[in-house]
Amino acid sequence: MQPLSHFDAAGQAHMVDIAAKPETRRIAIAGGRIRMQASTFALLQAGGADKGDVLGVARLAGIMAAKRTGELIPLCHPIPLTHVALAFDLQADDATVACTATAETVGRTGVEMEAMSAVTVALLTIYDMLKAVDRGMEIEAVRLLEKHGGKTGSWQRSTA
Repeated sequence: MQPLSHFDAAGQAHMVDIAAKPETRRIAIAGGRIRMQASTFALLQAGGADKGDVLGVARLAGIMAAKRTGELIPLCHPIPLTHVALAFDLQADDATVACTATAETVGRTGVEMEAMSAVTVALLTIYDMLKAVDRGMEIEAVRLLEKHGGKTGSWQRSTA
C-alpha cells in the first residue's frame, strides 16, 4: 500500500507539492442520487416546487461548488477548471434523481474532489428546495465513477 500523500514523514498533514508535476488534461466524473417520496418526485417532475426550477438551481449550485472546492476541503489545491457539467436523470420507478458531474482542467492535480463536490452540493440543493414537503429524503452513493489524466492515467469504477 502506498503512503498517504497528505502526510509528511513526521505524520503531519500538509498540502502536496505539485510544482514538479507536468500539466496534463484531467477529467473526473462523479455520481450520486437523492431518494424521495413518490409525491415529492411527482412535484419535482411537474415543476411545481414553490422555490422554482429545482434542477436548474441545483445545476448552478453544483458548478459553483466545483469552483470553490479548494476553499472547502483544507488540503485541496485551488485549480482552474476548464469545464464543469451536471446532468440529472429522473427515475420514477424508485423516486430518485441521479446526478452526474464532470469536471475538467489542464493542470498538475486531478479534479476528482471538484466532481464529487459538485454532485454533493447539487443533491443538497435539491434537498433544500424540496424539504418543505419531504424532510425524509436521502442522499446516497456519492462516488467517483471515472478519472482520466495524470500520472496514474485512467480509472473507471467497475460497477456504477
